[in-house]
Amino acid sequence: MSGHSKWATIRHKKGAQDAKRGKIFTKLIKEITVSARLGGGDIDANPRLRTAVLKAKTANMPKDNVERAIKKGTGELEGVDYLEITYEGYGPGGVAIMVDALTDNKNRTAADVRSIFAKGGGNLGETGCVNYLFQRRGVISYSAESYTEDQILEQALEAGADDVVTQGDAIEVTCAPDDFHAVVSAMEAAGFEHLDASLTMLPDATVSLDSDGTQKALKMIETLDDHDDVQEVYTNLEIPDDFDGQT
Repeated sequence: MSGHSKWATIRHKKGAQDAKRGKIFTKLIKEITVSARLGGGDIDANPRLRTAVLKAKTANMPKDNVERAIKKGTGELEGVDYLEITYEGYGPGGVAIMVDALTDNKNRTAADVRSIFAKGGGNLGETGCVNYLFQRRGVISYSAESYTEDQILEQALEAGADDVVTQGDAIEVTCAPDDFHAVVSAMEAAGFEHLDASLTMLPDATVSLDSDGTQKALKMIETLDDHDDVQEVYTNLEIPDDFDGQT
């Protein structure tokens, strides 16, 4: 769990920087558009769309942007038809990596992702080669500076969460995917403001590398995450708490 927490912390800080550049908005608009296309534009009746809008709210995306993305998905406005693809493979040291992408050109995206794996010292594998190492979970993070673990723990367990763990400057709540929105809503109603909330893939076990291997693997993971077509990157890399994240 700590490996995910450290990567999530690094990604959250990077996401704040991306938000300033508008990059994270582009990825969120894609997800909102696809969610609305697949499940309709009613947030209450479309769990995936509800999650996407929640992430947009966390990233402070303007409401108008969200509404336009939904309308593009439902066909009320003209939009791009994105294809969902998941890539699986191994990074330096054999760490497992999964990549969720949304693209309007699968050949371009596949070539780019394969190149990033190869240049980073890993290799792209076949579908199913690593996904069995992960479980889908809901994860909600809170600032350890704003709340204590006991405060979060009491409310989160009452709301239906499975676990609460403090990792560095974040308190991380995990729950079953079906309970995700209920837990987030209950925590918000109780006055707890989250740093991040998402449905993600958590590894059943993590893999540790030496400092050089960790740096190489994390550099490849961040390069994947920076790609415009990549929505999420999941890994079982165990990132030490004292690792500064500088690649």
